Amino acid sequence: MVRSGSVGIVGTQYFTFSPPGGFELECGEKLESVTLAYETYGRLNPGKTNAILLVHALTGDAHAAGFHPDDRKPGWWDEMIGPGRAFDTDKYFVICSNVLGGCKGSTGPCSIDPKTQKPYGLDFPLISVNDMVNCQAQLVGHFGIEKLLSVAGGSMGGMQVMGWLANHPQRIRSAIPISTALKHSPQQIAFNEVGRQAIMADPDWKYGNYYGGPLPGRGLSVARMIGHITYMSDISMAQKFGRHRKQDLQPLKFTPGYEVEGYLHYHGENFVKRFDANSYLYITKAIDDFDPAGERPLRELLRGIEVKVMVIAFKSDWLYPAYQAKEIVRACKLSGVETTYCEVDSTYGHDAFLLEIDEQTHLISHFLKKVFNGYAVMDGRDD
Repeated sequence: MVRSGSVGIVGTQYFTFSPPGGFELECGEKLESVTLAYETYGRLNPGKTNAILLVHALTGDAHAAGFHPDDRKPGWWDEMIGPGRAFDTDKYFVICSNVLGGCKGSTGPCSIDPKTQKPYGLDFPLISVNDMVNCQAQLVGHFGIEKLLSVAGGSMGGMQVMGWLANHPQRIRSAIPISTALKHSPQQIAFNEVGRQAIMADPDWKYGNYYGGPLPGRGLSVARMIGHITYMSDISMAQKFGRHRKQDLQPLKFTPGYEVEGYLHYHGENFVKRFDANSYLYITKAIDDFDPAGERPLRELLRGIEVKVMVIAFKSDWLYPAYQAKEIVRACKLSGVETTYCEVDSTYGHDAFLLEIDEQTHLISHFLKKVFNGYAVMDGRDD
């Protein structure tokens, strides 16, 4: 069983960097400065050899574990982070930041443009997953950490893990991509495009200039509903909802009558309260465009790197099917990278990486222990 240790009350911090000449993005444009919201858990050891970077999925943020003083629920991966948990804060120093382009404290389209003193909106430049990773590298450097023990994350987080492997392999000891792909399939791009079109069709979107007025809530809610369908599986939906009807039916002809419909509406409406529609557009576009190797075979890009990799997939995940995880494994092994593949039998669908706590804890804790014990820790300590 997973131990119940919690990191307790935590707070979000902010790191701002302003490189000479600005921070250059893959699109060729520059940002004068970048702010990342982040949280840390555990303690960095004297040799700075026990740091792990956790990277979040599409709508996640820096709050991965513990409670903010006014929280009713803990961080998004709370059961995986803390004393005795998969990312054991008695042993490791865990960092999690909100991505570039996000809306939870990091620089994004809802941030103030220093040139106009108004929210960027669509004046915000296009960003990439590699841009997100390069910002995280700046944050890691801020702590004086030369080499991360590991970088780990699921879904879009797994893409960021691959971005670290492709762009900064010399700065990581290990990598744990979960429920992810090397690049999006046409089907994955299609789901995101439908979500983007739902947002842009909302009359309150106003070409991204809705700040200070009504939010494009209907469009963003529909985009989130589409996403939720892909996060579950046919089995998990049947188990959770069946064909049960809601008891509080309204007299209108097309009022949602099934429990599954009510579930989608509830999550869509709540999502509008916590996420920015423009951020959704920018981030989904970034993951659709992600291709860590570009024109080169990934096996060539990874050849010669000294990083241990563990890839985790889930059998019922149809958003990021296991065959895409196996493509990562194949590329890593062909390049000579020491790679472990774990396929978990779960009925939760894509959400399994957030819900299959016991299985992932077993796999990740043993993998990290192996990596850490093989690391010649400079001060001979592991705390």
